[in-house]
Amino acid sequence: MSSEPFTLRWGILATGGIATTFTKDLLIDPQTRDASDIRHVVAAAASSTSASRAAELLKSINAPPTARAYGSYTELVSDPDIDIIYIATPHSHHYHHARLCLNAGKHLLVEKPITVNAAQCQELRKLAREKGRFMMEAVWTRFFPLSREVCSIIQEGKLGDIKRVFADFSFWNDVQKEFGTQHRMVNPDLAGGALLDLGIYSLTWLFMALWHCQPADKRQEPAVSSAVSKCATGVDETTTVLLRFPGSGAQGVAGTSIIVATTPNAEHPNPGGDAVRIQGTLGDLTVDYAPRPRTYTLTPAVNEKRGKLADFEYEVVEKFKEIPGGGHGMFWEADECARCIRDGKLESEICGLEETEVVMRVMDQVRRQGGVVYPDVIESTESPLDGFGV
Repeated sequence: MSSEPFTLRWGILATGGIATTFTKDLLIDPQTRDASDIRHVVAAAASSTSASRAAELLKSINAPPTARAYGSYTELVSDPDIDIIYIATPHSHHYHHARLCLNAGKHLLVEKPITVNAAQCQELRKLAREKGRFMMEAVWTRFFPLSREVCSIIQEGKLGDIKRVFADFSFWNDVQKEFGTQHRMVNPDLAGGALLDLGIYSLTWLFMALWHCQPADKRQEPAVSSAVSKCATGVDETTTVLLRFPGSGAQGVAGTSIIVATTPNAEHPNPGGDAVRIQGTLGDLTVDYAPRPRTYTLTPAVNEKRGKLADFEYEVVEKFKEIPGGGHGMFWEADECARCIRDGKLESEICGLEETEVVMRVMDQVRRQGGVVYPDVIESTESPLDGFGV
């Protein structure tokens, strides 16, 4: 194997806040996180409206002078010096922009949720296989060292058999009053609502503990029940999902809202956190914050009758509190893309497309149960790219 790091050349599709955060992380030296086998290059960025907006993004993050700015996504995907494209447009546009990129022969990292519905996800999986391109949903949480350690704890049986998981990610923020009905969080034309934007983080923890970390013969799609409250625009503002996994008999509860918060008072957060609670027969593990986990707490199950069965003590684990290199933590998912592409893999073993599609099917069921409907043009697998900012 070459001693030189594998270089992955990125194109950034869209110029909003999430694109800025991700691209800043790409520019952080991988050696600050003890990664010497890969490196990232920001080759280009594109806006659907003007090259100047793309240029502003590149300037704001101090991108290298070689990075090119494009005024259309078609120009971006046509650049031969780009290996992979990060799609950072609203959810409503992911499917159409992913098709554009795959048909141009580019590898893909698609911001979560990967599509609006499972049918679109299935079509993208098929197209990615046909083109022989790597594709992954950008669920950055999955790649945090803390998340990987929690998965190891579950798989090693330290918590016993996992029987129940609670997870919540909610903002105490009435975006409809603050920003109006056109804000992407509440706009049905942009696939708005709490579930797809925030609830996917809650579901991520349920699926990590009750699907990904389970033996393959226990990975069966869960039964889905839900309660949905909608705002005036017709999208969900508070949603609670109950999953029962038939392979293990375990249950998961995922909550999300845009009118109440997981942490209602930032000045007095709950020490140790309880945004995520994973309950096993030997004890519990709680995580402080669903999207960007920094600490976790182990609590052994003990009482007078049962005594203490676990081989661990109560512990608040804070070794992951500081993110290396001063970044946001999005570089870990980029590192996974680089290693998979280097090794000729079309999917990540940490965040595979089968699981991604199952999560989309769960969200489809929740939306059906709650009557959350989006316009046909963004639910379709056949609609043209016209009007999608190519």
